[in-house]
Amino acid sequence: MKYGLALHTSSPGLGLAISRSNEDVRCQTWDLGRDTSNFLHPYLRDFLSPQTWQDLGWIAVASGPGGFTGTRLGVVTARTLGQQLDLPVFAISSLAAIAWQSRAAGLLAVSMPAQRGEVFGSVYNWDADAQLLTEVLPATVFAADDWDIRRAQIQPTQHQVIPQAANLTDTVVGVLALARNAYDRGARPHWSTALPFYGQHPVIGSPAIVK
Repeated sequence: MKYGLALHTSSPGLGLAISRSNEDVRCQTWDLGRDTSNFLHPYLRDFLSPQTWQDLGWIAVASGPGGFTGTRLGVVTARTLGQQLDLPVFAISSLAAIAWQSRAAGLLAVSMPAQRGEVFGSVYNWDADAQLLTEVLPATVFAADDWDIRRAQIQPTQHQVIPQAANLTDTVVGVLALARNAYDRGARPHWSTALPFYGQHPVIGSPAIVK
């Protein structure tokens, strides 16, 4: 059975995770801040051992929302690996990874600050029996009042607010788990479909859990 490798660089740090099944996850995080771009490749190389590139069956990456530079770095790295190794690449919403980490029963709203007083918001449903996270409201940029109205319409049972400076690299485990779930259900997204989600100019990628 091939391994899956996940990267998270959308918040101030680096998170890496690898597994061959849901039971053997290996994960490590580093609080690198702006030095992530300098250390990503050597840390990734060292983290992969004792596995090799040939042991990988797919790649997953946190696609944002998050910091512009960090998100772009992770997605470009994942796309490059997917292209060079001819592997599928799963672009996983950073908000979805947070929701998976919580695994709160029922509807969970997740939000974090965006620019100009706006809010990144999304709503998910966790089915504990099926171990399945479903996207109810895709990641979207809202005016603060509009997010409150939309959230009230959906009536989630919980609302998790993520601070602007939060380091969410430990949710790389959620990125890995969500991608593995999709992989096990037969999804094989081409590396070229993995796009960053900034929510604002200059690039808007699909905010779905898995493309």
